[in-house]
Amino acid sequence: MDDALSRLLARHDWILADGATGTALLNMGLKSNEPAELWNTDHPDRIRALYRGAVDAGSSLFLTNSFGGNASRLRLHGAADRLRDLNRAAAELGREVADNAGRPVVVAGSMGPTGDIMAPMGSLTHEAAVALFHEQAEALKEGGADVLWIETLSSIEEFRAAAEAARLAAMPWCGMMSFDTAGRTMMGVTSVQLAALIDRLPYPPIAFGANCGLGVSNLLRSVSGFKASGCERPIIAKANAGVPHFEAGDIHYDGTPQMMADYAVLARDLGVRIIGGCCGTTPTHLRAMHEALETRPKGQRPSLETIADRLGGFSPGHI
Repeated sequence: MDDALSRLLARHDWILADGATGTALLNMGLKSNEPAELWNTDHPDRIRALYRGAVDAGSSLFLTNSFGGNASRLRLHGAADRLRDLNRAAAELGREVADNAGRPVVVAGSMGPTGDIMAPMGSLTHEAAVALFHEQAEALKEGGADVLWIETLSSIEEFRAAAEAARLAAMPWCGMMSFDTAGRTMMGVTSVQLAALIDRLPYPPIAFGANCGLGVSNLLRSVSGFKASGCERPIIAKANAGVPHFEAGDIHYDGTPQMMADYAVLARDLGVRIIGGCCGTTPTHLRAMHEALETRPKGQRPSLETIADRLGGFSPGHI
Protein backbone atom coordinates (compact mmCIF):
# COMPACT_ATOMS: atom_id res chain seq x y z
CA MET A 1 0.00 0.00 0.00
CA ASP A 2 1.17 3.52 -0.76
CA ASP A 3 0.76 5.02 2.68
CA ALA A 4 3.06 6.80 5.13
CA LEU A 5 3.54 3.81 7.44
CA SER A 6 4.32 1.34 4.64
CA ARG A 7 6.86 3.77 3.20
CA LEU A 8 8.51 4.13 6.60
CA LEU A 9 8.61 0.35 7.09
CA ALA A 10 10.20 -0.04 3.65
CA ARG A 11 13.06 2.25 4.67
CA HIS A 12 13.74 1.15 8.24
CA ASP A 13 14.26 -2.13 10.06
CA TRP A 14 12.35 -0.81 13.07
CA ILE A 15 10.15 2.15 13.95
CA LEU A 16 9.84 3.67 17.42
CA ALA A 17 6.22 4.36 18.30
CA ASP A 18 5.03 6.54 21.18
CA GLY A 19 4.31 5.88 24.84
CA ALA A 20 1.30 6.33 27.08
CA THR A 21 -1.47 8.80 26.38
CA GLY A 22 -3.44 8.48 29.60
CA THR A 23 -0.39 8.64 31.86
CA ALA A 24 0.80 11.86 30.22
CA LEU A 25 -2.60 13.52 30.34
CA LEU A 26 -3.17 12.57 33.98
CA ASN A 27 0.18 14.20 34.74
CA MET A 28 -1.09 17.32 32.95
CA GLY A 29 -4.19 17.46 35.15
CA LEU A 30 -6.79 15.23 33.50
CA LYS A 31 -9.23 13.91 36.11
CA SER A 32 -9.60 10.14 36.31
CA ASN A 33 -13.32 10.33 35.48
CA GLU A 34 -12.89 12.84 32.66
CA PRO A 35 -12.88 11.58 29.04
CA ALA A 36 -9.49 12.48 27.56
CA GLU A 37 -11.00 13.14 24.14
CA LEU A 38 -12.67 16.33 25.39
CA TRP A 39 -9.22 17.89 25.71
CA ASN A 40 -8.81 17.79 21.92
CA THR A 41 -11.05 20.86 21.75
CA ASP A 42 -10.90 22.15 25.34
CA HIS A 43 -7.10 22.05 25.77
CA PRO A 44 -5.50 21.65 22.33
CA ASP A 45 -2.12 22.99 23.52
CA ARG A 46 -1.84 20.12 26.00
CA ILE A 47 -2.58 17.60 23.24
CA ARG A 48 0.05 19.21 21.02
CA ALA A 49 2.49 18.91 23.94
CA LEU A 50 1.58 15.22 24.30
CA TYR A 51 2.34 14.56 20.65
CA ARG A 52 5.51 16.66 20.60
CA GLY A 53 6.80 14.84 23.68
CA ALA A 54 6.87 11.58 21.73
CA VAL A 55 8.34 13.12 18.57
CA ASP A 56 11.05 14.94 20.52
CA ALA A 57 11.96 11.66 22.25
CA GLY A 58 12.57 9.98 18.89
CA SER A 59 9.21 8.43 17.99
CA SER A 60 8.37 8.23 14.30
CA LEU A 61 4.76 7.24 14.97
CA PHE A 62 2.36 8.56 17.59
CA LEU A 63 -1.26 7.84 18.44
CA THR A 64 -4.01 10.41 18.43
CA ASN A 65 -5.90 11.16 21.64
CA SER A 66 -8.99 9.28 20.52
CA PHE A 67 -8.81 5.83 22.15
CA GLY A 68 -12.29 6.17 23.68
CA GLY A 69 -13.71 8.26 20.85
CA ASN A 70 -16.44 5.95 19.57
CA ALA A 71 -20.12 6.75 20.05
CA SER A 72 -20.72 4.01 22.62
CA ARG A 73 -18.01 5.28 24.96
CA LEU A 74 -18.66 8.98 24.41
CA ARG A 75 -22.36 8.43 25.11
CA LEU A 76 -21.45 7.52 28.69
CA HIS A 77 -20.22 11.10 29.12
CA GLY A 78 -23.01 12.78 27.17
CA ALA A 79 -20.63 13.59 24.32
CA ALA A 80 -21.69 11.27 21.50
CA ASP A 81 -22.92 14.25 19.49
CA ARG A 82 -19.36 15.63 19.51
CA LEU A 83 -17.77 12.48 18.06
CA ARG A 84 -16.86 13.96 14.69
CA ASP A 85 -15.39 17.16 16.12
CA LEU A 86 -13.40 15.40 18.87
CA ASN A 87 -11.87 12.78 16.59
CA ARG A 88 -11.21 15.20 13.77
CA ALA A 89 -9.49 17.59 16.21
CA ALA A 90 -7.36 14.75 17.60
CA ALA A 91 -6.07 13.99 14.10
CA GLU A 92 -5.73 17.63 13.02
CA LEU A 93 -3.53 18.42 16.02
CA GLY A 94 -1.47 15.34 15.23
CA ARG A 95 -1.15 16.33 11.58
CA GLU A 96 0.11 19.76 12.65
CA VAL A 97 2.79 18.29 14.93
CA ALA A 98 3.87 15.62 12.43
CA ASP A 99 4.12 18.07 9.54
CA ASN A 100 6.39 20.32 11.61
CA ALA A 101 8.64 17.49 12.83
CA GLY A 102 11.29 17.93 10.13
CA ARG A 103 11.24 14.21 9.31
CA PRO A 104 8.62 11.64 8.36
CA VAL A 105 6.28 10.98 11.31
CA VAL A 106 3.13 8.86 11.10
CA VAL A 107 -0.12 10.04 12.69
CA ALA A 108 -1.96 6.92 13.86
CA GLY A 109 -5.66 7.38 14.58
CA SER A 110 -6.20 5.51 17.84
CA MET A 111 -9.41 3.48 18.11
CA GLY A 112 -10.03 1.40 21.22
CA PRO A 113 -12.68 -1.26 21.84
CA THR A 114 -16.34 -0.33 21.58
CA GLY A 115 -16.89 -0.98 25.27
CA ASP A 116 -19.70 -3.46 24.52
CA ILE A 117 -19.65 -7.27 24.33
CA MET A 118 -20.04 -8.73 20.86
CA ALA A 119 -22.70 -11.30 20.02
CA PRO A 120 -23.26 -14.13 20.69
CA MET A 121 -21.96 -13.56 24.24
CA GLY A 122 -23.25 -9.98 24.28
CA SER A 123 -25.79 -7.84 22.47
CA LEU A 124 -23.51 -5.94 20.06
CA THR A 125 -24.03 -7.23 16.53
CA HIS A 126 -21.38 -7.28 13.84
CA GLU A 127 -23.23 -4.62 11.86
CA ALA A 128 -23.52 -2.31 14.87
CA ALA A 129 -19.84 -2.74 15.75
CA VAL A 130 -18.81 -1.97 12.18
CA ALA A 131 -20.92 1.18 12.27
CA LEU A 132 -19.32 2.33 15.55
CA PHE A 133 -15.79 1.82 14.23
CA HIS A 134 -16.59 3.26 10.80
CA GLU A 135 -18.04 6.49 12.17
CA GLN A 136 -14.91 7.13 14.20
CA ALA A 137 -12.61 6.08 11.36
CA GLU A 138 -14.16 8.60 8.98
CA ALA A 139 -13.67 11.43 11.47
CA LEU A 140 -10.01 10.52 12.02
CA LYS A 141 -9.50 10.26 8.26
CA GLU A 142 -11.06 13.69 7.81
CA GLY A 143 -8.65 15.13 10.37
CA GLY A 144 -5.61 13.81 8.50
CA ALA A 145 -4.64 10.55 10.22
CA ASP A 146 -2.24 8.46 8.11
CA VAL A 147 -3.39 5.11 9.43
CA LEU A 148 -6.00 3.70 11.80
CA TRP A 149 -4.51 2.20 14.97
CA ILE A 150 -7.07 -0.24 16.39
CA GLU A 151 -5.82 -1.42 19.76
CA THR A 152 -6.50 -3.28 23.01
CA LEU A 153 -9.18 -5.49 21.48
CA SER A 154 -10.01 -8.82 23.08
CA SER A 155 -12.31 -10.74 20.70
CA ILE A 156 -11.97 -12.09 17.20
CA GLU A 157 -15.46 -10.81 16.39
CA GLU A 158 -14.59 -7.22 17.31
CA PHE A 159 -11.32 -7.47 15.39
CA ARG A 160 -13.25 -8.55 12.28
CA ALA A 161 -15.67 -5.64 12.71
CA ALA A 162 -12.80 -3.17 13.01
CA ALA A 163 -11.19 -4.57 9.86
CA GLU A 164 -14.45 -4.13 7.95
CA ALA A 165 -14.75 -0.54 9.18
CA ALA A 166 -11.23 0.24 8.00
CA ARG A 167 -12.14 -1.16 4.57
CA LEU A 168 -15.27 0.98 4.38
CA ALA A 169 -13.22 4.06 5.29
CA ALA A 170 -10.57 3.06 2.70
CA MET A 171 -7.89 3.54 5.34
CA PRO A 172 -4.74 1.49 5.99
CA TRP A 173 -4.82 0.10 9.51
CA CYS A 174 -2.96 -1.74 12.24
CA GLY A 175 -4.61 -4.04 14.79
CA MET A 176 -3.61 -5.07 18.29
CA MET A 177 -5.01 -7.22 21.06
CA SER A 178 -4.17 -7.15 24.76
CA PHE A 179 -3.10 -10.56 26.05
CA ASP A 180 -3.57 -9.74 29.71
CA THR A 181 -5.13 -12.94 31.08
CA ALA A 182 -2.46 -15.64 31.41
CA GLY A 183 -1.35 -15.06 27.83
CA ARG A 184 -4.87 -14.79 26.48
CA THR A 185 -7.14 -11.83 25.91
CA MET A 186 -10.07 -11.25 28.24
CA MET A 187 -12.18 -13.20 25.73
CA GLY A 188 -9.73 -16.12 25.57
CA VAL A 189 -7.86 -15.39 22.32
CA THR A 190 -4.20 -16.45 22.10
CA SER A 191 -1.48 -14.75 20.10
CA VAL A 192 -1.32 -17.78 17.79
CA GLN A 193 -5.05 -17.47 17.09
CA LEU A 194 -4.70 -13.77 16.24
CA ALA A 195 -1.78 -14.45 13.91
CA ALA A 196 -3.78 -17.18 12.15
CA LEU A 197 -6.62 -14.72 11.56
CA ILE A 198 -4.62 -11.88 9.99
CA ASP A 199 -4.08 -13.14 6.46
CA ARG A 200 -7.62 -14.59 6.30
CA LEU A 201 -9.18 -11.15 6.68
CA PRO A 202 -10.61 -9.70 3.44
CA TYR A 203 -8.90 -6.40 4.30
CA PRO A 204 -5.81 -7.30 6.39
CA PRO A 205 -3.80 -4.78 8.41
CA ILE A 206 -0.39 -3.40 7.49
CA ALA A 207 0.91 -4.63 10.85
CA PHE A 208 -0.50 -6.37 13.90
CA GLY A 209 0.55 -7.16 17.42
CA ALA A 210 0.06 -6.75 21.14
CA ASN A 211 -0.31 -3.76 23.41
CA CYS A 212 -0.86 -3.11 27.10
CA GLY A 213 -1.01 -6.43 29.01
CA LEU A 214 0.85 -7.36 32.18
CA GLY A 215 4.47 -6.30 31.94
CA VAL A 216 7.12 -6.37 29.28
CA SER A 217 8.21 -10.00 29.56
CA ASN A 218 4.64 -11.31 29.21
CA LEU A 219 4.05 -9.14 26.16
CA LEU A 220 7.21 -10.38 24.47
CA ARG A 221 6.13 -13.96 25.16
CA SER A 222 2.94 -13.19 23.23
CA VAL A 223 5.05 -11.68 20.44
CA SER A 224 6.99 -14.95 20.29
CA GLY A 225 3.66 -16.63 19.54
CA PHE A 226 3.18 -14.34 16.53
CA LYS A 227 6.62 -15.17 15.19
CA ALA A 228 6.09 -18.91 15.64
CA SER A 229 2.90 -18.73 13.54
CA GLY A 230 4.75 -17.97 10.33
CA CYS A 231 2.72 -14.85 9.54
CA GLU A 232 5.08 -12.49 7.73
CA ARG A 233 3.30 -9.16 8.28
CA PRO A 234 5.16 -6.59 10.41
CA ILE A 235 4.64 -7.08 14.14
CA ILE A 236 3.91 -4.42 16.74
CA ALA A 237 4.92 -4.53 20.41
CA LYS A 238 3.64 -1.80 22.72
CA ALA A 239 4.16 -2.89 26.32
CA ASN A 240 3.28 -1.16 29.56
CA ALA A 241 6.23 0.30 31.44
CA GLY A 242 6.38 -2.55 33.90
CA VAL A 243 3.64 -3.51 36.33
CA PRO A 244 1.26 -1.03 38.00
CA HIS A 245 1.26 -0.48 41.76
CA PHE A 246 -0.95 1.70 43.93
CA GLU A 247 0.97 4.33 45.86
CA ALA A 248 -0.84 6.98 47.90
CA GLY A 249 -4.01 6.37 45.89
CA ASP A 250 -2.32 6.73 42.50
CA ILE A 251 -1.16 4.14 39.98
CA HIS A 252 2.58 4.00 39.33
CA TYR A 253 4.44 1.70 36.93
CA ASP A 254 7.68 0.11 38.08
CA GLY A 255 9.44 -0.03 34.72
CA THR A 256 12.62 2.04 34.59
CA PRO A 257 13.96 3.65 31.42
CA GLN A 258 16.76 1.07 31.44
CA MET A 259 14.28 -1.80 31.58
CA MET A 260 12.26 -0.33 28.72
CA ALA A 261 15.47 0.10 26.72
CA ASP A 262 16.25 -3.59 27.26
CA TYR A 263 12.69 -4.49 26.26
CA ALA A 264 12.97 -2.44 23.04
CA VAL A 265 16.18 -4.17 21.99
CA LEU A 266 14.84 -7.64 22.79
CA ALA A 267 11.69 -6.83 20.81
CA ARG A 268 13.79 -5.75 17.84
CA ASP A 269 15.88 -8.91 18.09
CA LEU A 270 12.66 -10.96 18.10
CA GLY A 271 11.82 -9.40 14.75
CA VAL A 272 9.33 -6.76 15.91
CA ARG A 273 9.16 -3.86 13.43
CA ILE A 274 7.13 -1.28 15.39
CA ILE A 275 8.20 -0.87 19.01
CA GLY A 276 6.62 1.42 21.56
CA GLY A 277 5.23 1.65 25.06
CA CYS A 278 1.76 1.66 26.53
CA CYS A 279 0.56 2.61 30.03
CA GLY A 280 3.19 4.31 32.19
CA THR A 281 5.62 4.91 29.30
CA THR A 282 6.89 8.51 29.36
CA PRO A 283 9.16 10.47 27.02
CA THR A 284 12.02 9.62 29.38
CA HIS A 285 11.41 5.93 28.71
CA LEU A 286 11.12 6.61 24.97
CA ARG A 287 14.45 8.44 24.84
CA ALA A 288 16.17 5.48 26.51
CA MET A 289 14.48 3.09 24.09
CA HIS A 290 15.49 5.18 21.08
CA GLU A 291 19.10 5.43 22.19
CA ALA A 292 19.32 1.68 22.83
CA LEU A 293 17.82 0.81 19.45
CA GLU A 294 20.20 3.19 17.71
CA THR A 295 23.39 2.16 19.52
CA ARG A 296 23.11 -1.51 20.50
CA PRO A 297 23.94 -3.94 17.68
CA LYS A 298 21.30 -6.40 16.59
CA GLY A 299 21.63 -9.69 18.41
CA GLN A 300 20.38 -13.23 17.97
CA ARG A 301 16.73 -14.00 18.48
CA PRO A 302 16.30 -14.18 22.27
CA SER A 303 14.89 -17.28 23.91
CA LEU A 304 12.09 -17.12 26.45
CA GLU A 305 14.70 -17.85 29.11
CA THR A 306 16.73 -14.83 28.01
CA ILE A 307 13.65 -12.61 28.08
CA ALA A 308 12.75 -13.74 31.58
CA ASP A 309 16.32 -13.30 32.77
CA ARG A 310 16.57 -9.75 31.40
CA LEU A 311 13.06 -8.47 32.10
CA GLY A 312 11.65 -10.64 34.89
CA GLY A 313 9.72 -13.87 34.99
CA PHE A 314 6.40 -14.58 33.33
CA SER A 315 3.10 -14.48 35.16
CA PRO A 316 1.93 -17.84 36.55
CA GLY A 317 -0.02 -19.80 33.98
CA HIS A 318 1.10 -17.59 31.08
CA ILE A 319 1.04 -19.62 27.87
